[in-house]
Amino acid sequence: MTDDAHRFTSMYDECRQRVWAYVVSRAGRQVADEVVSETFAIAWRRLDDVPEPALPWLLGVARNVLRDNIRAETRREALNAELRAWTEGDVADQVTERLGVLRALAELPEDDREVLLLIAWQGLSPKDAARVIGCSSAAFRVRLHRARKRLKQAMEPAGQSRPRVRNLSEEWS
Repeated sequence: MTDDAHRFTSMYDECRQRVWAYVVSRAGRQVADEVVSETFAIAWRRLDDVPEPALPWLLGVARNVLRDNIRAETRREALNAELRAWTEGDVADQVTERLGVLRALAELPEDDREVLLLIAWQGLSPKDAARVIGCSSAAFRVRLHRARKRLKQAMEPAGQSRPRVRNLSEEWS
């Protein structure tokens, strides 16, 4: 047996139960075996990085593996929720609604689109979006309010009269 294999086997025998107990205390028995296996696979790949004593390092790796598993599960749940949202109700209605929003956005001036997209699609807070645009938070909130009003007007049915959508540069000059 090589020195690396002997060192790893000794570390595994000495620490496996404690790593497993740690994982069970944090996430339950259902995931413990998988997380412990991944932890020791990482330890084998990075054997030269494992300090003495190995237990604190192994517990840190197990913690990171658990965190990554939780993130992956959160992503799966979000995807499942999105898929359920698409399957509930009439998909044609949802597509038509999205197309209506996209058409209304296309009618808006570029400045309005940017303000709305920074909030709705990029998920920025008004404070962060104001930094992107280079204005104060208060000014951004005013721009956002006006852009939302224009979007609502642009989405009104074609038979209703709408005021002309003005360019924001006209408004603020």
